[in-house]
Amino acid sequence: MKLRCSNSSRQRLFALGFAFLALWGVVGGVDAQDRLFTKDGRVQNTQVLGSTGATIQIPAGTAGGVMGYPMANVLKVEKEAPADFTAAQKAYEAGDYAKALPAIKGVADKFKGLPVDWAQKAASQVGDIYVALNKLTEAEAAYAEFKKFYPGSGSDQTEVGMARIAVARQKYSEAKAKLEPIAAKALKEKSASVALGAVYSQTFLLLGQIAEAEKQFPIALENYLRTVTLFPQDRSAAAAAQEKADALRKNDPALAVP
Repeated sequence: MKLRCSNSSRQRLFALGFAFLALWGVVGGVDAQDRLFTKDGRVQNTQVLGSTGATIQIPAGTAGGVMGYPMANVLKVEKEAPADFTAAQKAYEAGDYAKALPAIKGVADKFKGLPVDWAQKAASQVGDIYVALNKLTEAEAAYAEFKKFYPGSGSDQTEVGMARIAVARQKYSEAKAKLEPIAAKALKEKSASVALGAVYSQTFLLLGQIAEAEKQFPIALENYLRTVTLFPQDRSAAAAAQEKADALRKNDPALAVP
């Protein structure tokens, strides 16, 4: 006697097989430009459409379906930064924070917790921009969300963000208490990653601003130059530090680091 699958059973099996093939990027028509490196040693060629913090959204087939792949199973992600991120960076570096905010927030919301440098930077910059716009309550909420989605590597960045709020409120002792341990760690660092180097860039810029506000100009100059020469990974921080160092030297040509 021959066993036959019903039409509905065959359709279900086909759908499951199709989804599995799509998951691993081998279905025709899927533009597999991104890669997921999973903890079981496999490499998945796919498209990263977004993330929720708990899952990474990837295509489930050629008909426009989307499925969530567990973030907990992912070791590393390779994905180029989207055009919106690049546009937001240009606006941010130009000081056009009102223009940068919706673009960078859109990227941060779409790729929550995605383990790539540009997504982490976008998430942290939401708080930075709110500080620049003097929206400190919104900044605190943004930094708290950043810490939620990047609890490990983002802890120092969160401290820098909260220190930025303290500086805006002229609570310099509070800011220094957050920044000085990070600065001490930075000065022992032999080779910082891009993301960590950016944290150190911002740390010394803020310490320079605090020292300048407290009229400790040699210390301010030293910290600005540390951003410029040792940790220039955050280009906007490095540019701001260079501008402030130049202004200090112009005001006092004999000024030197301690």
